[in-house]
Amino acid sequence: MEWFTADGYWLGRLVFQKALAVVYLTAFLTAALQFRALIGERGMLPATGELRRTSWRTAPGLFRLHYSDRFFAVVAWAGCAVSVALLAGADNQVPLGAAMVLWAVPWLLYLSIVQVGGVWYGFGWESLLLETGFLAVFLGNAGTAPPVLVLWLLRWLLFRVEFGAGLIKWRGDACWRKLTCLDFHHETQPMPGPLSWFFHRLPRPVHRVEVAANHVTQLLVPVLLFTPQPVASAAAGLMIVTQLWLVLSGNFAWLNWLTITLALPAVDWSPLAEPPAQRGAPVWYEVVVIAVTALVLVLSYRPARNLVSRRQVMNRSFDPLHLVNTYGAFGSISRVRLEVVVEGTDDAVVHPGTVWKEYGFKGKPGDPRRLPRQFAPYHLRLDWMMWFAALSPAYARSWFGPFVERLLENDGDTLRLLRHNPFPDAPPAQVRARVYRYRFTTWRELRATGCWWHRTFVRDFLRPTRA
Repeated sequence: MEWFTADGYWLGRLVFQKALAVVYLTAFLTAALQFRALIGERGMLPATGELRRTSWRTAPGLFRLHYSDRFFAVVAWAGCAVSVALLAGADNQVPLGAAMVLWAVPWLLYLSIVQVGGVWYGFGWESLLLETGFLAVFLGNAGTAPPVLVLWLLRWLLFRVEFGAGLIKWRGDACWRKLTCLDFHHETQPMPGPLSWFFHRLPRPVHRVEVAANHVTQLLVPVLLFTPQPVASAAAGLMIVTQLWLVLSGNFAWLNWLTITLALPAVDWSPLAEPPAQRGAPVWYEVVVIAVTALVLVLSYRPARNLVSRRQVMNRSFDPLHLVNTYGAFGSISRVRLEVVVEGTDDAVVHPGTVWKEYGFKGKPGDPRRLPRQFAPYHLRLDWMMWFAALSPAYARSWFGPFVERLLENDGDTLRLLRHNPFPDAPPAQVRARVYRYRFTTWRELRATGCWWHRTFVRDFLRPTRA
């Protein structure tokens, strides 16, 4: 079928596949380096508990067959290895069917990880990676021109990501409609980056322009993805620019980078290079792609209905394989930044002279003098959950107690999630947690004190606790 492929999009497919392999590598590396403390056999919320609470029907995956920390490590590092192979172009060195199997491997491995990750893997970009990775399986390799249907499905996914995020903002917090949300967001976002202080200090009229541009990019531009070229390319380009702005202003794991990845195949790269010689698509491949397209369209009903619903929800999976999902972020904006500061002491009995030493986290604000660092696309899961804990203790009810228990033991796996352990030689006698209000300093305060943050005590989060 002549209509089935689009020769001119071979370069867009190639760039997309390389970028997706990098995102996969980041996700698997994050899992491999953090899982023991979070969901390992001695983790805060062991994966075995998640397996007991779910079933094959609701959460299928490899760990239904067997779970151990060693097996999880094999899965995570195997995902890293396959991602590197895909980045090196291994899929273009094998027949089409083998290439599809090669792309299916990281999807299956990461699906298995997400299914046992519990609250640590409850972020929207987990489902986004799985949905993108599933479509990538059917995008073909260098021997065959890109299938038009899968290219359109990728645009449909990008549309839902952007349009869903735009709608949840417009329907949510009034500050989005008043164009004032960015007066607060750069300061109160989950994990600021090294430039967030400077973004926050931009003049308020610039913040208004930022919000207005966000509405245009998320509510109007996505529709243009379905128009002829070069308009579709321009729309994808605007989305890429907007996502790069978000990359500069904060740390959102691989969400922004994966959204950029999705926009790449919507761009017409044909003026840059002539397509190589490509064979026609085999009949079996055409049948498979058409069947997958029909499946995705059927599964899109509930996510599409959610988009137009007044009760729109964010980041929801409607099927156990995370094949078609709904997305969105920051329907409401915090006006005040609260942070949970965790401290320990050597004193067995607390007295007025007790010295409390603060644990340092890698990404979340702590020491007021420390400039926030850039970690995205790497995902610091504990740091993100600490942000949620500051919003409400209910978010931390299941894992904060086990976290403190491991600090009282000087557990090595847990301490590797932190930047600084103030008790390197022996565990603390007691640990406490306190809530502080953080705000970015002014230019004058920064020059006078060298502090990027100013913090004031609000309340106790956890009273002194001993082993």
